[in-house]
Amino acid sequence: MMRIIRTVLQIIILYIFHYIGVFIVEFTNLPLPPSVVGFILLFICLLMNWIKVEMIRDGASFLIGFMLLFYIPPVIGIIEYPQLISVNGMILIGAVIISTLFTIYLTSMLSQIIEKKEINSRNKKISEAKEEVENV
Repeated sequence: MMRIIRTVLQIIILYIFHYIGVFIVEFTNLPLPPSVVGFILLFICLLMNWIKVEMIRDGASFLIGFMLLFYIPPVIGIIEYPQLISVNGMILIGAVIISTLFTIYLTSMLSQIIEKKEINSRNKKISEAKEEVENV
């Protein structure tokens, strides 16, 4: 029961960042999607350690688990509009595949960098704690 509450609260945190992005885009007329602005803000907060990964990990994992459901409408759209399978459609599909692969690659690289920083930070704290114990 506690895990469910924690997951819901973490999803609410993610939605707050999304709606902050909506507010910023509407207020400044940025030509970016609000979700991108929200995730950039979330990324900055994670880098600055204002928000710990543990504060959003379960909620983000839950949402990623249902991500496949968001791909069903585009697949149905392709079935509904066979003209997408023309030469221009194939170019479009190729561009989508290439940009998706690039996004996956970039995300994996950034997550590895963040994970290495977390591990280094954790190891630093452990070594500092050992030094304190040795000095006592």
